Amino acid sequence: MECRVCGRPAAELIWLCGDCVRGASPRELSAPHVRTRRALGLPPRPPRAGALCRLCANRCQIPEGGKGYCGLRVARAGRVAYPWKEGATAGLLHTYYDPIPTNCCAAWFCGQEAGKNLAVFFYGCNFDCLFCQNAQHKFLDEGELIPQRELVARGLAPGVRCVCFFGGSPEPQLPFALRVARQLVRESEGRVRICWEWNGAGNPALVRQAAELSLESGGIVKFDLKCWDENLALALCGVSTRPSFDNFRLLAEEFLPRARHPLLTATTLLVPGYVDEEEVGEIAEFIASFSPDIPYSLLVFHPAYCLADLPTTPLDQVIRCYRAVVEAGLRRVHVGNLHLLGLTFPAFLALLEGE
Repeated sequence: MECRVCGRPAAELIWLCGDCVRGASPRELSAPHVRTRRALGLPPRPPRAGALCRLCANRCQIPEGGKGYCGLRVARAGRVAYPWKEGATAGLLHTYYDPIPTNCCAAWFCGQEAGKNLAVFFYGCNFDCLFCQNAQHKFLDEGELIPQRELVARGLAPGVRCVCFFGGSPEPQLPFALRVARQLVRESEGRVRICWEWNGAGNPALVRQAAELSLESGGIVKFDLKCWDENLALALCGVSTRPSFDNFRLLAEEFLPRARHPLLTATTLLVPGYVDEEEVGEIAEFIASFSPDIPYSLLVFHPAYCLADLPTTPLDQVIRCYRAVVEAGLRRVHVGNLHLLGLTFPAFLALLEGE
């Protein structure tokens, strides 16, 4: 549809194009999230009156009998807990095995060995991305409640070389994930690597613990840095993405000097008309300020969830964004999901060289 301010193309649910989003009020930007979240029985905004949850940057204050923004944390008798009796000794998730090399966002640089990856898909998320490419995490009744011992057994199965925690995002269930990861590192005796794919807006103390396990095991910590502009963050993700950048900075400053392998990486989804070369240029400058060798992937968007009316990322947008990232000083840049445009990454690079 057309932007109601300037008439340029816009997502139907947002009503505004990317440029006009940057000048809009927070109330205008929150309206799409209020409508979609209420339809799913989720709080329209992080609640601010009740028991405090400290697991992520939202710091929900959950009213008695209510839910946190993630939909997983509840308030009972003035305390925040999980709704299942096992608490943080079980997780709501599903798992599957991938052959290595897998479709992991770090596969292009991490040098995985032959074997299997255990993908651990957590239900629930502390963001509300309208473009979510894995929106099934919102349907909590479809998840399987798996105890710690069972998930550890799956991670120690013959041939497993890495375990990737993703979702949704692990932050709302990070205490459970950390329990599992610690046991895997201990019992595998160096065979299993621990990797995280998340928005990164978790409690900094827990984020540190997760990074320590990846550092020790040779795994990867991947941040999905959604967008730089705060208004775009509110429009697309429902909440501020600034805590993601704060935690990225934390890990870059504290862990990169100790890392002997590519520990830290980031991705950004190129949402057509919204996440453009201006956005990724700012993100790339931020990343490059810590090291120009941090791997960064741009991901081609496909129509999904609440932004199914948008097109696949146009090739010209991908080219502009790639060039902006390189110009910002990053040396290890990749483009994922190029198959959606009928290209491979080598073919994409050859196209650039031929222009």
